[in-house]
Amino acid sequence: MKIKEIVSALERFAPLPLQDGFDNAGLQIGLTDAETTGALLCLDVTEAVLDEAIASGCNLVISHHPLIFKGYKSITGKDYVERCILKAIKNDIVIYSAHTNLDNAPGGVNYKIAEKIGLKDVRILEPKENCLIKLVTFVPTAQAEEVRNALFTAGCGYIGDYDSCSYNTEGEGTFRAQEGSKPFCGNIGELHHEAEIRIETILPEYKKREVIRTLLLTHPYEEPAYDLYPLYNSWAQVGAGIIGELEEAESELEFLKRIKKTFEVGCLKHNKLTGRLIQKVALCGGAGAFLIPQAIGSGADVFITGEIKYHDYFGRETDILLAEIGHYESEQYTKEIFYSIIRDLFPNFALQFSKVNTNPIKYFK
Repeated sequence: MKIKEIVSALERFAPLPLQDGFDNAGLQIGLTDAETTGALLCLDVTEAVLDEAIASGCNLVISHHPLIFKGYKSITGKDYVERCILKAIKNDIVIYSAHTNLDNAPGGVNYKIAEKIGLKDVRILEPKENCLIKLVTFVPTAQAEEVRNALFTAGCGYIGDYDSCSYNTEGEGTFRAQEGSKPFCGNIGELHHEAEIRIETILPEYKKREVIRTLLLTHPYEEPAYDLYPLYNSWAQVGAGIIGELEEAESELEFLKRIKKTFEVGCLKHNKLTGRLIQKVALCGGAGAFLIPQAIGSGADVFITGEIKYHDYFGRETDILLAEIGHYESEQYTKEIFYSIIRDLFPNFALQFSKVNTNPIKYFK
């Protein structure tokens, strides 16, 4: 099996265009045409992780956090990132990372955290905006269903829990074929009237190229007419953070104790306990404190994330319970997502969880 087959599976689940602007998710090092001998799944890439991959015979390392975030003018081994780059290249190890694209994807990092906590009715806390476009095209009535279905297959027509969504209007198109053209219907030099269906459907902007290619291949006309409109809708299925409900309310202390145990937290930080019951839970893996206002606005009883700054705790006691469980701790189960994506498609492929705890923060007990 080639590494690019694994990469393709990961990017179908968490497309790279879903990553945030600051990020550098995707292929970090290596060539994906190489045959893979196995994949090591980890949160961070360190020298110890690469040594583990070498010892276990894995030539593919899949991480959540990208190894490379900035541009380099030289690679001399002066820090751990440069040493990892040198070691990976020397040992023909490919490194691939799925970071904020996996955070923002349906079923991604925050959904896994919600699963561990036992949340129901989960939805995105801060949906992405300005990511959707509308496609409008005009197709002869007899070919409308074929074109419409091809567009759905290419990624159009998803709205919430519904697929194959479109709006269709009957009308009449006119055209006159010029010399040199090869009209599907009508005669050269004569004005032609054709019964057509106006098809309107929605798609993510990043799928535009694939969808237009599909439209041009499927549409019977030599020169299909189509329009693309930017939309300002929120994309409710994609974005930052999660909010959901517990089946039964818990006291603040009971909830915090359970979270500490579930995520093996060395030091769980929180603001003042006020005696509220916890049932509506908002969360974001990693550094998610930017979502505190959204969590409060959603009416959540608690907001869980990996990192919260000192001043973010002030003045929140009556608004929400804040729980800081550590960046590594909040995202440690991301490896399980990688495993499920790959194992479902390639059941016999060699997968290993890294045994290296890459958390740079240690707790004095």
